[in-house]
Amino acid sequence: MKEEIRKMLEEALPLVDFDSDFLLGELDSLGVTTIFMLLSDKYGIKLETSDITPRNLKNLDSLVKLIETKLGC
Repeated sequence: MKEEIRKMLEEALPLVDFDSDFLLGELDSLGVTTIFMLLSDKYGIKLETSDITPRNLKNLDSLVKLIETKLGC
């Protein structure tokens, strides 16, 4: 799942370093919105504005964990 998410996000946001230890610092509001829309559509989940936290956007692993939690994995 992680590599699939990485590929999708790198295609949509090629200037973002998804290996960053603080992903939120790499993003502006449009980047955050793009990520959440892509992941919502891809996995059929509802991501809320309350999900936009430094913890959930710390790095790619934390994003994957958020998706797995929403999917009930």
